[in-house]
Amino acid sequence: MKLLFPVLLVCTSLLVGCATTNQRVLDMGDETQLQKRSYQSRTFETGDKEKVLRATISTLQDFGFIIDRADLILGSVSATKLDGNMIRITVSVRSKGSDRMLVRANAQFNVSPIEDPKHYQDFFSSLEKSLFLTAHSGE
Repeated sequence: MKLLFPVLLVCTSLLVGCATTNQRVLDMGDETQLQKRSYQSRTFETGDKEKVLRATISTLQDFGFIIDRADLILGSVSATKLDGNMIRITVSVRSKGSDRMLVRANAQFNVSPIEDPKHYQDFFSSLEKSLFLTAHSGE
């Protein structure tokens, strides 16, 4: 009888440890990954990766972000904005052929992903204007 209680306790602990939940770690909510990617990405008609990264940095700074990390080789920029809450954004730039660049942005508000397409549209609209101004200013 003395041995039965510890054995039951161990078995119960093992069974509880094997219990599963319905929470999916990589759950993306109601939208599919393809839908999210469509509003988080934009293609620009330029083959100059450095120019796109510089315009990305300028655009983020115009929005009040502080650049945490920028890497030309990887083609990524990470930035943070603190205005009562924390907003983090990571932007990646990669070649799509020899004359186009694919830019993808991914943002978080505190710990939740920003899923409103309008925020991404505003960013890409400003980035497009920055690239246009850079191309026509002779920089």
